[in-house]
Amino acid sequence: MSHNTFGHLFRVTTWGESHGPAIGAIVDGCPPGIGLEAHEIQAYLDKRKPGQSRFTTQRQEADAVKILSGVFADASGKQVTTGTPIALEIENTDQRSKDYSEIKDKFRPGHADFTYDEKYGIRDYRGGGRSSARETASRVAAGAIARKVIPGVTIRGALIQVGQISIDRSHWDWTEVGNNPFFSPDKDAAEHWADYLDKVRKAGSSVGAIIEVVAEGVPAGWGAPLYGKLDQDLASAMMSINAVKGVEIGAGMGAAELTGEQNADEIRIGDDGAPHFLSNHAGGVLGGISTGQPVVCRFAVKPTSSILAPRRTIDRQGHETEIITKGRHDPCVGIRAVPVGEAMMAIVLADHFLRHRGQIGA
Repeated sequence: MSHNTFGHLFRVTTWGESHGPAIGAIVDGCPPGIGLEAHEIQAYLDKRKPGQSRFTTQRQEADAVKILSGVFADASGKQVTTGTPIALEIENTDQRSKDYSEIKDKFRPGHADFTYDEKYGIRDYRGGGRSSARETASRVAAGAIARKVIPGVTIRGALIQVGQISIDRSHWDWTEVGNNPFFSPDKDAAEHWADYLDKVRKAGSSVGAIIEVVAEGVPAGWGAPLYGKLDQDLASAMMSINAVKGVEIGAGMGAAELTGEQNADEIRIGDDGAPHFLSNHAGGVLGGISTGQPVVCRFAVKPTSSILAPRRTIDRQGHETEIITKGRHDPCVGIRAVPVGEAMMAIVLADHFLRHRGQIGA
């Protein structure tokens, strides 16, 4: 299987399967001399790991990361990157492959079972193998390293919609994101989601969600105007996340409803003598190049495909049948997609930072 690598100068290759002994990532292109300890990566993995609330899968994984290569203790004893590939490993410790034995010959509607079998002739029915969202833990670990490459840039994500229930943007409070199990910037919305998802979970069903990721401190000039657009790579990165079905930058689809006067982000000179934009419909990117404003990206995650309600399907022999997916699944997989979106934003920005630095010769 090819296409397991993302990035140009900052490159991330993930490996492993959902029910294999371990998963991990190889990060290539990280500059030398950057301080890196396992606990710094672990802090981000802890935000993504399952079993932290009744609203996510109850699979219990410590997601403890090991750094196997690419670091060395300098003269002061501090562990720093060496500029060589950084190998990361995360053991799988709570697989229950037997949960999937009844569906090993059936295709789950909405899942990648059918397409995998058609492409490779081999399907890992134990949680989906490489197509499982378990793979995203590797991305989060790599994203923690990417953040170290771009000091001064702050990346934050939030859940802004669950099913048909959206936040009130006038209530947006970044400090609230860490105070609830949904990464919600709106306390009231989080309370509504709790009641709603309890009903969804008890019904054995699932719902989708929308996540917003914002990067502040990105200077003007990152990206390229044609086939290396910053927003192009962001869209590719977010769309590569499991279950994502839509991506938008800035006003996104809403830009179609605006007039030219409304959509234009007017510019003045600020008190500091630097350009100051009066709005940010562009999401911090114009012509594929960062403007210096916050980079804003949103993506939509579909409902979890594994549900208890019987669904019509076929098996590998071409027989029509029904399927019920047992096991431990997220009623809203979009919740744990928040730290994954942050990680992919960090990986893209680290890559573009290095590409820009290479161009200007800094």
